[in-house]
Amino acid sequence: MNKQKLREELKQSMLAKDELKTSVLRMLLSAINYYEIQKGTVLWQKASSPASEAQTGEDNHYEANETDILHVIQSQAKQRKDSISEFEKAARFELADKEKKELEILSTYLPKQMSEKEVKKLVDEAVSQTGALTMADMGKVMGALMPKVKGKADGALVSNLVKQALSS
Repeated sequence: MNKQKLREELKQSMLAKDELKTSVLRMLLSAINYYEIQKGTVLWQKASSPASEAQTGEDNHYEANETDILHVIQSQAKQRKDSISEFEKAARFELADKEKKELEILSTYLPKQMSEKEVKKLVDEAVSQTGALTMADMGKVMGALMPKVKGKADGALVSNLVKQALSS
């Protein structure tokens, strides 16, 4: 997924008068732009020195790559999940429904999520590879496991399955 494809999708949703999808894509592109600004500012601050304070900061533009965009989409999806939970607790079901619809749209831009069974298999492999025996070894297991599941499985699910494997 790249910004150009998202812009094209936005254009199509505007032409189709799909207000919800248009709104979600605008929000997503805005979040990506914000991420780029933040990342560019950090890079510029690291590169600047007292001798180069005269810089205007125009050289600090950072272009988000596919990994960055995936990270932003995941972050936005997580925000929707949290909002759904909070709205349901507060009995604000109309707002929860809106968030669910937005999450559904965001999910189309995420990679296919692994099933719990697939994650459990990877957890078992990581536990045996690292020789982990106790909860104190959780960091080793997570370190070996996360590169395999990043973006494809919910971090909370992975963490819970690792805890279960190490506590049994």
